[in-house]
Amino acid sequence: MLSRRLLRIKVIKALFAHLKSGADNMMASEKTLMASVDKAYDLYFQLLILPVEVARYAEQRQELAKQKKLPTYEDLHPNTKFVDNAVIRIIANSDSVNDRVAARKLGWAQYPELIRTLYTQLTESDYYKEYMQRDERSLDDDRRLVETFLNELQQCDALDEALEEMSLLWSDDLPYILVMVLRTLSSLRASHTELKVAPKFKSPDDPEFVKTLFEKSLVNYNSCQEYIEKFTANWDVERIVFMDNLIIGTAMTELISFPSIPVKVTLDEWIEISKYYSTPGSSTFINGVLDKIVASLTEEGRIRKSGRGLI
Repeated sequence: MLSRRLLRIKVIKALFAHLKSGADNMMASEKTLMASVDKAYDLYFQLLILPVEVARYAEQRQELAKQKKLPTYEDLHPNTKFVDNAVIRIIANSDSVNDRVAARKLGWAQYPELIRTLYTQLTESDYYKEYMQRDERSLDDDRRLVETFLNELQQCDALDEALEEMSLLWSDDLPYILVMVLRTLSSLRASHTELKVAPKFKSPDDPEFVKTLFEKSLVNYNSCQEYIEKFTANWDVERIVFMDNLIIGTAMTELISFPSIPVKVTLDEWIEISKYYSTPGSSTFINGVLDKIVASLTEEGRIRKSGRGLI
């Protein structure tokens, strides 16, 4: 399922785009936001089928080698351990995966060069060579191979380029979606014949969380900025970047509007997000301002937490 952090990132990007573009249609921007959430979930399936495509390419190469005029013994008797990988086979045969891929028109057919590149990188890696040489044939062994392959994707420039070409919305999603894929594979057991895919959302409340955070942050943007100014009076206004103020205002909205989310969770999440989406040193600035805002809002009785969010 998509993490709350990724959902927060989607919200802050949508707010940034709406405000910077001068858009005046909140519903249209919200529709674009929810489409970006859907696309993130598409990436989950796109990555699930990637090792399947590489294995199919490997099988095609083995079949072509057998058709040589003078095939070698190795050509006629290839090592099929990777081609027969049990984890890859379960993914390939999964109705849940195939239905989503077909419905959303996903796949890698338009990127044969990427598949060749990934296959070459895989077969030249030490972990692949060790895997192929081991006599062991178990689900755990097969899973380790696929997990290592997926983890290596985070350093693959060719994949980054392909994903950016497919969807600009995927540019920052890869690390979060890879975690989803790895968690899905970790739940596989030898007795399973169907892959249990992760739902889009962890909680039925998540879609409402996204919409409410976006809408209230946008509607209350000006009032939040005025409130923030009380705690940044001693700062050089020109040195406070737009994204810093936007993050603080969105965090403030979350603090007030979601009584079940602990204050510490909200602060930790937005400070962490600021490390990647604002300037160096922004997280320290945001942390200091938010601490003052929390104290002030609490004193005013505007932060009320209940249930598991009670502090």
